[in-house]
Amino acid sequence: MEIKEKFIHRDLSWLEFNRRVLEEAADERNPLLERIKFLAIFTSNLDEFFMVRMSGAKKLVDSGYNKRDQFGFYPQELFTEIKTRTDELVKRFYEVYQGSVRDALEGEKIFIKKTLDLNPEQKKYVQRFFDTTLYPIITPMAVDGGHPFPVLPSRTIAFAVNIIRSEKNHLAIIPIPKSVPRLLKVPAEGEESVYVLIDYLIKDNLEQFFKGYKIKDASLFRVLRDSELEVDESYSPDLLKALEKELKKRSSAKAVYLQMEKGTTPELLEVLCSGIDFPKEEVVFTSSNLDLTFLFDLYSWTDKPQLRYASFTSRKSTHENIFDKIKDEDFIIHVPFQSFLPTCELIAAAAKDPDVLAIKMTLYRTNEDSAIIKALMEAAKNRKQVTVVVEIKARFEEEKNIQWSRELEQAGCHVIYGIAGLKIHSKMTLIVRKEEGRIRRYVHLATGNYNEKTATVYTDIGFFTANDDFARDIADVFNVITGYSLPSPWKRVISSPHDLRKYFFELIDKEIAAQQEHKNGLIIAKMNALEDTQMIEKLYVASQAGVKIRLIVRGVCSLVPGVAGLSENIEVRSIVGRFLEHSRIFYFNNNGNGRVFLSSADWMTRNLDRRIELLFEITKPELKSHIQFILDNYLKDTRKARLLRSDRSYGRIKKEGETFDVQEYFINHYTR
Repeated sequence: MEIKEKFIHRDLSWLEFNRRVLEEAADERNPLLERIKFLAIFTSNLDEFFMVRMSGAKKLVDSGYNKRDQFGFYPQELFTEIKTRTDELVKRFYEVYQGSVRDALEGEKIFIKKTLDLNPEQKKYVQRFFDTTLYPIITPMAVDGGHPFPVLPSRTIAFAVNIIRSEKNHLAIIPIPKSVPRLLKVPAEGEESVYVLIDYLIKDNLEQFFKGYKIKDASLFRVLRDSELEVDESYSPDLLKALEKELKKRSSAKAVYLQMEKGTTPELLEVLCSGIDFPKEEVVFTSSNLDLTFLFDLYSWTDKPQLRYASFTSRKSTHENIFDKIKDEDFIIHVPFQSFLPTCELIAAAAKDPDVLAIKMTLYRTNEDSAIIKALMEAAKNRKQVTVVVEIKARFEEEKNIQWSRELEQAGCHVIYGIAGLKIHSKMTLIVRKEEGRIRRYVHLATGNYNEKTATVYTDIGFFTANDDFARDIADVFNVITGYSLPSPWKRVISSPHDLRKYFFELIDKEIAAQQEHKNGLIIAKMNALEDTQMIEKLYVASQAGVKIRLIVRGVCSLVPGVAGLSENIEVRSIVGRFLEHSRIFYFNNNGNGRVFLSSADWMTRNLDRRIELLFEITKPELKSHIQFILDNYLKDTRKARLLRSDRSYGRIKKEGETFDVQEYFINHYTR
């Protein structure tokens, strides 16, 4: 069988995931403002794809490299397919935005207007805003012999303006300022919500920037650049400085995407493509607004709760002392359906508690104004030993991570900036506390990040325990990361890059053996992505042996299910809904004595071979039962789930009668 017949290319599968996001924006059963949010998410997702994945494909093409990748594609072949699919997706995106969504917005008296369509009072308001706020902060940039084409960082939106004086043409660039929101809310009467893009205000006032010149034509454009960092960690004694040096290059990296207004003159197109060094034939033209991430602001600022998902309050812990609660029993929290607060409480309590001697923690992505970061700083000031392992290479979070890493250091924390050649993606906390003449250690492990903001919109599971075996294992893991200790056999955790792939293969082999002997082989796995070809081949072998495999994969899935003789026993579903499905859960039937695991890892090559990840088994019967209950309900979803078919397309689950939305079910289950 050809490689292409066995695998779906990861980049093409990712584009299908973003198509499912777009389907949520088009779905009129969703609340209107939530549809707006899905459009903004689609835009943000696609930007990242262009800046990382498409840029990588383009670099291979430009380098002349001409070998097949692990999915069977040559570079030029892949780049052409990506370009075709993204063009089609962008076209569909604007059809949704300009069609049913705009109609529905106007039906709810929510308007995004041009200045021409405002009433006289509103025109005065926006003109005053331009005069007092926009005009003082905008700097037009001339392009001529003394002024080279300006460096325009990725995601820049700008006007290219062709101006004339004494019959001589001149080019100027006016970037849309990033220091103010692009969307301006305008005073309106009654129930109306009226917004104007500052793009229009600037265009209406271009002549104010070029007094004494005549404006011949102007066009709005947007550029995205290659954002993949290339740090040779083996030759970088100071990873932090090396990364900062690479970050400075992002603003002038190669352009990978150029979007322009339809109607741009050939003259402007020529000089722009020359200045940005971008091929004219790859420019994408649009007759609508560029960069719809401003819809995040529209979502936030429009005060119409009836147009959003119904709010709910996560159930909070009933224990006053978080340490007492963990000592009483192991427990899990399933966010956002249950409150993330116990995680924050654990760090905050440790910072203040005079009996706490040390806190060790990994941080991958966290939020602005983080209560957890503040608590770690407070702990250091309270003379506790605080060790924070910061993964500064978390993509698009690098600058932010560097900033608060330095703040942690200044507060007295011991900060470790990862390990050369590996990303530290595991989510773990170890707290050392003196109790009644002995040392007790508390552990928190999770499938998601220590981020209070995303914990309200990402589904994840956190595990709390004071079990000595877990504590010893996690202490050893930290020693491996922060020092020179070699990994040893651990009792309760399995880690990558050394053992995780092998351990998963052993678990799959046991299901194959159980199927051959007892006919009860079963694997249920929930993750964000499945693209590791070795893992897929192993699942194909299990399927061919008769093992039933049920996969819940939110995003990229390179496995082709339902193919006779290859994968007819494998079912793959993706759930895209109100919350981003982020938890990683693995169930192996084990001849009727099921084993349940949680992990920070997806089944991707990077997770198994190039990251430090943790897998840990849940053995307490009531917790095992509850996690199986979670998985069972995900398999019941008929509202937000799509099945991956053998022809590589995704389709809704067709079922008569009432549909089942697993996320809404969990909201009700945990809050009742």
